[in-house]
Amino acid sequence: MQSPVRDTAMDEPIDLRDPYPMFARRRREGGVFRGSVMDWSKTPASMTPQNVYAAVSFEAVNRVFRDGKAFNSAIYDSTIGLFIGPTILAMEGKAHWAHRNLVSAAFKSRSLARWEPEIVRPVVNSLIDEFVDIGEADLVRDFTFEFPTRVISKLLGLPDEDLPWFRKRAVALISYAVDYQRAFEASAELKDYFLALIDQRRSAPTEDIIGDLVSAEIDGERLTDEAIFSFLRLLLPAGLETTYRSSGNLLYLLLTHRDQFDAVTADHDLIGSAIEEALRFETPLTTVQRFAREDTEIDGVPIEAGSVIDVCIGSANRDERRWERSEEFDIFRTRTPHISFAAGEHTCMGLHLARMETRVAVECLLTRLDDIRLTTDNDPHIHGQPFRSPTALPVTFRPTSAQPAE
Repeated sequence: MQSPVRDTAMDEPIDLRDPYPMFARRRREGGVFRGSVMDWSKTPASMTPQNVYAAVSFEAVNRVFRDGKAFNSAIYDSTIGLFIGPTILAMEGKAHWAHRNLVSAAFKSRSLARWEPEIVRPVVNSLIDEFVDIGEADLVRDFTFEFPTRVISKLLGLPDEDLPWFRKRAVALISYAVDYQRAFEASAELKDYFLALIDQRRSAPTEDIIGDLVSAEIDGERLTDEAIFSFLRLLLPAGLETTYRSSGNLLYLLLTHRDQFDAVTADHDLIGSAIEEALRFETPLTTVQRFAREDTEIDGVPIEAGSVIDVCIGSANRDERRWERSEEFDIFRTRTPHISFAAGEHTCMGLHLARMETRVAVECLLTRLDDIRLTTDNDPHIHGQPFRSPTALPVTFRPTSAQPAE
């Protein structure tokens, strides 16, 4: 059953189950149009943009991301920035690069190499332990929604007993569009919680993300407490929501394309290609936004300074001018880079961690579960705009004799 909502900027329905036909039609009309791919019907009039454009072709989306002179991301100061504080998400120019260089210390390559065997793989296997002997599970509820939270809490060095408290507030913050009052409360509580941990790390350094942020220094500059706890709050929507959605999308696509699922099961070296194709075909965050800093033009369309631009990644990733059979999921296609992690100075810092987490999750599932089958209970499907992921992934399976890798 389709779930249309009214997009007041275009006055046409958006199908939350499958917005891609609308994206394709808009691409045929041009790379940019005046209007939106977002639903503004529930947004207060005072917060609804008056001048909205949408970039839908790969070329237009890539241009907006990379042209920092004409476009910026300051719009986040009046949306998610209200809940997480000032972060590199909305910074530009020298301030952005200064903060990015400092916080990148938390994602250095040697940390990723250590995190996989010490944190990510044990977390994933412990989750599988909880349902492996039952023979059935909902891989959204029991797996994809849960493992990024446990991984992030471990990477931050949080005590195990704090996980339920942390999870509840992380979900409340992520859900700011649903209950902004609770999101503000969760944000304040997380600030106090992180400040206490920051103080602990200053007196007793640790090898975790908070410890790395506290000790990060470039040319004598260090991060302020506000910069650290704001960045930690940013990790929740950036590190939890997109990873749980992208891993769920990948599993759904493989389970509904049985020949490709069987190929990946037989050859785990294909997991990397499957991850990239799933990110292209079902982008977990289809649309982000930018401000026009000056009068400019894209694809022949004039855009006035002060306008809001919907940057439709999900449409760009299916641009038929860049990919043959762009509307088909095919892990065997010749690799052409997608734009799911954005581009330019705001390219996602956690892209290598996200890929590693997803690869490990799929490897462990395919190693420990056999004959995984998606059932039709409650019509599982991918849903949403701009955030997309499966509503559920009910599966049956047989446990294998494989033991979790140490």
